Amino acid sequence: MMHPLTWLGIALILIGVAFVLLPIIGKYVDFLQVPSWLVYVYHSDGFYFVTSPILIVLSLLAFITFLLTR
Repeated sequence: MMHPLTWLGIALILIGVAFVLLPIIGKYVDFLQVPSWLVYVYHSDGFYFVTSPILIVLSLLAFITFLLTR
């Protein structure tokens, strides 16, 4: 049986891979049906930027927590 922290690491890696693949998928799939608070897509002249505002907020909270608990 694997440690729960190992499972968390595997889950985060899979989420990271999914977000890396989102810009590639965004070229072929219309993300207009997905709410903008879940997935934000910016495209201009062949450049695609896809991110999740939730992921950005969670990253900022984790960073601030890290700085405050040091």
